[in-house]
Amino acid sequence: MITFTPLSGAARSDCTPLAYLLKVDDVQILLDCGSPDWCPEKASSSAVKEEDLAESALHWEQYCQALKTHAPDIDLVLLSHGDLAHSGLYPYAYARWGLKAPAYTTLPVQAMGRIAATEDVEGVRDEEEVDDEKPSEEPETEEAQPDGGDEMKTDPTPVEERTLNKKVRKHIATLQEVHDAFDSLNVLRYSQPCHLQGKCQGITIIPFNAGHTLGGTIWKIRSPTAGTMLYAVDMNHMRERHLDGTVLMRSSAGGSAGVFESLLRPDLLITDAERANVTAARRKDRDAALLDCISSALSSRNSVLMPCDASTRVLELLVLLDQHWNYSRLKYPICLLSRTGREMLTFVRSMMEWLGGTISKEDVGVDATDNKGGKGGKRKRPDDDGDEDALGAFALRFKHLEFFNTPAALLQTYSTKDPKLILAVPATLSHGPSRALFAEFAETPDNVVLLTGKSEPGTLGRILFDKWNDSQRDDTKWDRGKIGNNVMMDGVLHVEINTKVPLQGTELEEFLQKEKAVKEQETARKAAQVRKQRILEADEDDSESDSDSDSDDDENEVERALGDNTMDTSEDHETNDFPAEKTKRKRNKREDSEGADWGGIGLDDEGLTKQMLSYDIYLKGNVSKATSFFKTQGGQTQRFRMFPYVEKKRRMDEYGEILDVGMWLRKGKALEEDAESEEVKEAKRRKAEEDAKPQEPPSKFITTEVDVQLACRLLFVDLEGLHDGRAVKTIVREVNPRKMIVVHAPSSGVDSLVESCAAVRTMTREIFSPAQGETIQIGQQTNSFSISIPDELLASIKMSRFEDNEIGYVTGRIASLASSTIPILEPISSSVASSRSSNAMTTGRILGSRPRATLPQSTMIGELKLTALKQRLASIGVQAELIGEGVLICGAAAKRGSSSDTLEDSVAVRKTARGRVELEGAISDVYYIVRKEIYGLHALVAA
Repeated sequence: MITFTPLSGAARSDCTPLAYLLKVDDVQILLDCGSPDWCPEKASSSAVKEEDLAESALHWEQYCQALKTHAPDIDLVLLSHGDLAHSGLYPYAYARWGLKAPAYTTLPVQAMGRIAATEDVEGVRDEEEVDDEKPSEEPETEEAQPDGGDEMKTDPTPVEERTLNKKVRKHIATLQEVHDAFDSLNVLRYSQPCHLQGKCQGITIIPFNAGHTLGGTIWKIRSPTAGTMLYAVDMNHMRERHLDGTVLMRSSAGGSAGVFESLLRPDLLITDAERANVTAARRKDRDAALLDCISSALSSRNSVLMPCDASTRVLELLVLLDQHWNYSRLKYPICLLSRTGREMLTFVRSMMEWLGGTISKEDVGVDATDNKGGKGGKRKRPDDDGDEDALGAFALRFKHLEFFNTPAALLQTYSTKDPKLILAVPATLSHGPSRALFAEFAETPDNVVLLTGKSEPGTLGRILFDKWNDSQRDDTKWDRGKIGNNVMMDGVLHVEINTKVPLQGTELEEFLQKEKAVKEQETARKAAQVRKQRILEADEDDSESDSDSDSDDDENEVERALGDNTMDTSEDHETNDFPAEKTKRKRNKREDSEGADWGGIGLDDEGLTKQMLSYDIYLKGNVSKATSFFKTQGGQTQRFRMFPYVEKKRRMDEYGEILDVGMWLRKGKALEEDAESEEVKEAKRRKAEEDAKPQEPPSKFITTEVDVQLACRLLFVDLEGLHDGRAVKTIVREVNPRKMIVVHAPSSGVDSLVESCAAVRTMTREIFSPAQGETIQIGQQTNSFSISIPDELLASIKMSRFEDNEIGYVTGRIASLASSTIPILEPISSSVASSRSSNAMTTGRILGSRPRATLPQSTMIGELKLTALKQRLASIGVQAELIGEGVLICGAAAKRGSSSDTLEDSVAVRKTARGRVELEGAISDVYYIVRKEIYGLHALVAA
């Protein structure tokens, strides 16, 4: 049984993030994990309706809460595209919500998703303060709720009013969490089957090219119980400059389009219909309108601002602009305003095998020649890093492109009066460089703001798009297949700009005083911990000295003999940390040895004088008159000088020798360092580099409200690289799924696609369009069991071969054995079977009638493909022709110019929607030949 739940991006809604929960039997699969734009326009803006803002914020809360609830139970994650709408929330869910399930994607999606998430995280954190509170640190009032909800569920205030008054929490990961999450992804190649293990054992996933973005994926999921599922969203059937079209619509050598054979007729198709009612303009017209607008603006000494994304669709724009600049020999600069622009191009140059379209080796060779610049060489550009040449170099090296990290860096190089083309992130203009530039850019007359996408609802990019679209005539709107005209903007637009500024004056002094107080408290706390640790160690030494009595006696005897007072003086500075008992003992020791000196005269225990011998490691001179070491002279034993040494006894406890814990900890740490993988070492190296970076000065976040006097020109050209309504309807008809789920589509798009499918007789009628949070079930619960077949029964089965399998019909009786946990299928004895048949014949026998004879049961297994039948008939000399709607004409009627008299030798083969095959025609040789070939394409299983 298949269960499908849209967490975000459901049908009949305009919510952009995509995230769907697909449950196949007991395996839960998360399809995509996108994030919304966290910085929409405020309700104070006149261009945003309060109800739209409340609906968007409520969608965020529902989506994030649902994902947080299901994240620990998810068994598999599949990411299809490397933009924020498909993979933006994965780092936060991985780090904070326990989404530790195995995740799969392609190598470009991993790289592009990391770039997009890094750009978004750094952009938001540089403009506003982000709450990094961990889920475990949330208030108990929220955790105590049985449904895991927040305070909004218990507050009687209406949802819209609460949403406007309450600041919605933004789930934004840190930079380290982004790297850790994308490092954990498993990468696959196109058409590479991956057989999963563990709880997902038996499931196979295969990625296919989807177009639209570099590495964009259509996921084919194959389950032994649920069949084949196809997840295909945000596809592009058109070939672009840097990408090929999707495999779901490929053109053959004859010019006819067809679907990749392994993706035909899936049991379930999950696709989007966002643009099902959109008629796209020709690509030639769109490119011409874009380049003409840019050229005319630059030639008029004006500038152009193009908001773009950080990783995926910006590549198509860069290739298009670079080709136009080279062809037209333009000298105006192309400025890419992005923190991750260089890194993005470095990744793309290392993945040339994933590119397609018009980028070829010939183009690379031309670029290499141009860049070498002859014998004298060419001045090295700022983006020509030495390490990039090792990647092979001159591929996608845009000669006219310059990189800038901040708008201030751009203004330092080029003034506001210099004509230039600016590509700034993000495309929604909700935050970051594009928003900061727009506030000043839009007030300059004849400047052009050029949009290439609709952006998300509630953002500044969508507000500008709506302004442009509303000013167009009905026949030139963006979904009518025409290119609109640029419009002169007027009026005032209220914009809030968040910035991060360093502290100055009194604020800086207060911050430094607070920071100093915190450091002093931290230092005092650490000193107290060190002092406490010393006291504990001293107590441990005392307990050990008391237990080792023998060792202490020997040491005291030597000290009394030597009058050692140097040891005491060396430890006087630590007497304050020692207990009173030890201090007293050392004081007595000092008094006993007082007056003694090396080589001097001291007093013994009886008060008599005694000669103190000096001891030294190096013994010089004749220290003894004895001639033999073992003999005595004068009845006295000769005494020789020796260096004092006390043998330490090993400390013992009740279990034996005391272990040196520190030694084992040091060994364990060394073993862990040796066993660390390259990914862990890379993460540590990245963390060390971040720690080594100079710390930012103390700063604060401020919000500036600006009333922008609009005076620029505005134009929209659709370069999102997505299919239009005609393409998606054609693809769905060609794929011909048995069941279909429509997601990420407005109501008009869903209705348009459903009407298109209803017009085709062979298309399925089981089409679902669930809303957000709605769960639908497809199929029935299937239980599989393991059974053992003995050799006796297996030898009696008549096997029929079908494709790569052998199928047979078997009848038996299930028996359980105490020695095995797997039941055995035993054959039914012939006596039992004959008695049953005789009883059946005698009970139903009528006088004078023949005895009943049981006919063998037979089953045909397989799926008839008319194209395969046509090829098979052509190989044996029978002509066949497809006439559409699942009908194949065989025989004389398939020949051109045939008369009506030849229809007797013709047969029509028709497939119905339920998989039934109908064979119509007169009884003739052709009829039997066609029927025989149809049987040959199936497996006949007889009892």
